[in-house]
Amino acid sequence: MPGPSGAASRGPAGVTARGWGWRHAGRKAFAVSGLDLDIAPGERVLLLGASGAGKSTLLHALAGVLGAAEEGEEHGSLTVDGVPAPLARGRAGLVLQDPEGQIAMARVGDEVAFGCENLAVPREQIWPRVHRALDDVGLAVPLDHPTSSLSGGQKQRLALAGILAMEPGLVLLDEPTANLDPAGVEEVRDAVRRSLERTGATLVVVEHRVSVWADLVDRVVVLDAPHGYSSGSLLADGPPGAVLADRGARRRLAASGVWVPGWHPLTGEEPARPLRPGSRARGAGEELLAGEALAVGRSPKAPPAVAGVDLRLRAGHAVSVTGPNGAGKSTLALTLAGLLPALGGRVDALAPLAAGASANPYKWRSAQLVSRIGSVFQEPEHQFLTPRVIDELEFGPRRVARMREAEVRAAVDPLLERLRLAKLAGANPFTLSGGEKRRLSVATMLATSPRILMLDEPTFGQDALTWAELVKLLAELLDQGTALLAVTHDDDFTTALSDSVYRVDSGRAALVEAAA
Repeated sequence: MPGPSGAASRGPAGVTARGWGWRHAGRKAFAVSGLDLDIAPGERVLLLGASGAGKSTLLHALAGVLGAAEEGEEHGSLTVDGVPAPLARGRAGLVLQDPEGQIAMARVGDEVAFGCENLAVPREQIWPRVHRALDDVGLAVPLDHPTSSLSGGQKQRLALAGILAMEPGLVLLDEPTANLDPAGVEEVRDAVRRSLERTGATLVVVEHRVSVWADLVDRVVVLDAPHGYSSGSLLADGPPGAVLADRGARRRLAASGVWVPGWHPLTGEEPARPLRPGSRARGAGEELLAGEALAVGRSPKAPPAVAGVDLRLRAGHAVSVTGPNGAGKSTLALTLAGLLPALGGRVDALAPLAAGASANPYKWRSAQLVSRIGSVFQEPEHQFLTPRVIDELEFGPRRVARMREAEVRAAVDPLLERLRLAKLAGANPFTLSGGEKRRLSVATMLATSPRILMLDEPTFGQDALTWAELVKLLAELLDQGTALLAVTHDDDFTTALSDSVYRVDSGRAALVEAAA
């Protein structure tokens, strides 16, 4: 997010926090409290911590976009180059956890140029910066390409390109590779490296997975997990090798939710393995949904994004859909879920799923759909409807499925505890961290007990502990007969749960791993 008009001063920026804290309006607990931190100009810092530890809050504060006094309570001081952060916004560039929330322009080229224009960069410098930034992040689309038609991963690259083109003194990245395919992760990390080498800017990057950034940063800072009414004290601070090498420190970091290299949240120091090791040999239950010769796309006026898809979902069976960003994975999932019409072929709900409704899920009413197929979108905010977490969880059971009060409580209360949302029950969903929003979006779908779950990047933004809890919960649902389709770049998720894997690429979907 660019700052106000006026050219940014050159050179790397320094950061100082003294007893700094912030509490969001309507929350009892401070998101961050009593933080003392110095970041020297030009340092490259990886900021770690459990989901909800205040990492995104700190980045928003450094970018000067937390809001006015009525939007929260602040104590202590937080400065950039000795200036209060809200007054130094031209020095920082922030890539949000949800990149869609910062895209302002209709065309790709204009979006990348927007920040430079806002900083009064001379006109003759802007478009060379735009082309260089797009090349750096590997977003190979025309400058007049509509931003609205980009995939989630492409929007992440676009947001990063807009920030890199600004050449800020302080680069702030909030989960910049979370929705990217493996090749895209490397491209984005290398783009950041090239930009930092060229500009010397200070970097603060939030990422749950340490291994992605460990060789680029020179310092790791770990915010402690929330305790009671405050969070944000430092659990660890030092060079990556020192912080991650000590066995005791590794255990403490893993226990706090950090994705420690070589330490898996389900198996510790043992290699990753299927959480349901007998599922492939055991097979699956009755067939629920079938896509045959399926062609999918966002518009009937454009060629299909993916065609010739044959895919079946069965009770107790988990399918992962993988492939590069922009290949059509999300579009395929939305079509199978009955939220987009098929452009060709057919989607059939078989009798055990249809249960008297039409065989075509796209023709189902909301009340019919919610108890049969639950969809979790790539952008959690797109499915939030109410001002409180508890209302969001109760909406489907109460307003759509028409459950009785006792049934609503039985469905909702365990999810609040299991997915670590109980302390946030009264919070506005839009004020949650990215990982908390993702858990809430999954929980809203689980609350109505659908036979099929369609999940788009279900583990986005999760620390190691919440990742493990979510995966264990989904494994239990599979064992109870729920069918699962997950669009994912998370190899650990696929290893733990999936019976079959389809790869979507170049307009086709191929089965690359099948259940025995």
